[in-house]
Amino acid sequence: MTALTLPDIATQALHQPLPLNWVGMCGIALPVSFNAQRLRASADAGVSLDDGESRGIHMSRLYLALEALEQEELCPALIHQVLEQFLESHSGLSDSAYLRLHFEVMLKQPALVSPLAGWKAYPVELTARLEQGVFHVELNLHVSYSSTCPCSAALARQLIQQQFLSDFANQPLSHEALLSWLGSASGIVATPHSQRSLATLQVRLKQDVSAFPIVALIDHAEGALGTAVQTAVKRADEQAFALANGQNLMFCEDAVRRLHVALRRHAWIDGFSLQVEHAESLHAHDAVARSQWQW
Repeated sequence: MTALTLPDIATQALHQPLPLNWVGMCGIALPVSFNAQRLRASADAGVSLDDGESRGIHMSRLYLALEALEQEELCPALIHQVLEQFLESHSGLSDSAYLRLHFEVMLKQPALVSPLAGWKAYPVELTARLEQGVFHVELNLHVSYSSTCPCSAALARQLIQQQFLSDFANQPLSHEALLSWLGSASGIVATPHSQRSLATLQVRLKQDVSAFPIVALIDHAEGALGTAVQTAVKRADEQAFALANGQNLMFCEDAVRRLHVALRRHAWIDGFSLQVEHAESLHAHDAVARSQWQW
């Protein structure tokens, strides 16, 4: 009995030949290693289809090439290698290769004062492309922080001043009485509003970078903002957090400027785009600011 050759529909001629910018797969589940952790990632992998006469690409070859990401720590050289394999397996069909990875980096962060610590998850998107032999790689990550409105703080201070004048009008003022008043709810009659906020950093790395500076980016962003959200806390940590918010009053414009200045200091960054969102507790809408450099 003669064995039949499996049909290859992709080789059939097209009636309307046309090159395509991107063909591939999205949402591929795979494990990756970063910062000595095994992480669950989702990958989007694709190549250009520059041969307009060809009906399609070999998607299974892209899928198999991703297996290299299971074996080694994520780094630019490994990503470059995978993209080169994409193109080698599509010689004559494709001139450009693309890869996007979504994962969460887990970092154990200490409390502000107490010996407690807890885990925080930082969503990361890594985007890489190899076009005409030129390798590009970008990092997109999210950092949560607290923002206290400067206007609200000023208005609250004015109300406290008015209450002070009302409570101590034509009365002798003693150190003990003032200390008691400052610690009472009847004295501090107003507090400023604050909200959980989100910074999105999209950073293009220089081609000579040998490792992904994800942890460094997180540390620099949280340091610039001064009010990163906390994990496990005691009352002393909560008080320290209140102090940090009081010393870092921020409109969204202030926050994005802080990040811009902080990122401009690093030689391994080739360009960036920033966005901050303050999830307003006063309004039903968010306050947003953006900034970019060489983007």
